[in-house]
Amino acid sequence: MMPAMDELMAGHVAAYEQTVRSTIELAETFDDADWDRPTELPGWTVKDIVSHLAGVEVMLMGEDPAPGHTTPDDLPHVRNDLGRLVEAAVDHRRGTPGPEVLKELRAVLERRLERLATTSPDERTWLPIGGEGPYSELMVFRAFDCWVHEQDIRRAVGRPGNLDGPGGRRMFQIVVRGLPMIVGKRAAAPAGTAVTFEISGEFEFTRHVQVGEDGRAAFAETVPEDATVLRMDWETYTRLVTGRCTSAEVTVGVSGDEGLAARILGAMALAP
Repeated sequence: MMPAMDELMAGHVAAYEQTVRSTIELAETFDDADWDRPTELPGWTVKDIVSHLAGVEVMLMGEDPAPGHTTPDDLPHVRNDLGRLVEAAVDHRRGTPGPEVLKELRAVLERRLERLATTSPDERTWLPIGGEGPYSELMVFRAFDCWVHEQDIRRAVGRPGNLDGPGGRRMFQIVVRGLPMIVGKRAAAPAGTAVTFEISGEFEFTRHVQVGEDGRAAFAETVPEDATVLRMDWETYTRLVTGRCTSAEVTVGVSGDEGLAARILGAMALAP
């Protein structure tokens, strides 16, 4: 008997499917100009992101997403080995019309869902953060990544939507863990520092971070009244933590230590 998905992985797969189908539905409305619009990802157009989505899923099927293709060495937006790995599928499809790339994404989604229906949550697989882990964890990242790219596309074509989608919840689960590191390590906040993040909009949440006497930052239930507070909406938060913009390009409310707040906002990018 083939293994069945447990409830946790089924939720991750459903979040992944929801955002990919939402992206496909959006892309079905594109004209030629939409496919060629630049995005916040350097060097990538809307079509390039759809190519990336299709290419990753082809790779996860155990197939070559760019057979026989050699990626140029002089692409300025390719800066590391991971960038070169994902660029191959994108560059391979640059001469392919957008609707054809979309057709490929539709087809590989169906194949992936069929495969996932019989994939054990505990199956070991490569993880984007490095090393190996259970397949259920990979699907958290797939839901997260696909949702972030859906939002990249929506901003590029000026058609917002699905900000409250379940893929966004997976993104929150992953990147919120990094807030203490941003405050304590990246922003070098001194011992005794307290910071509050207040996020409004589609996913509202408040998180307090306190730096202990040992210099280690951690989440706290409460913080002093004089804590530095950063207020922003959900989309601004997602753009900052995924490195899509700088704090100068968005509206962030700050009370307290403005110098510390500037260092925190400059160190928010946690995920590609």
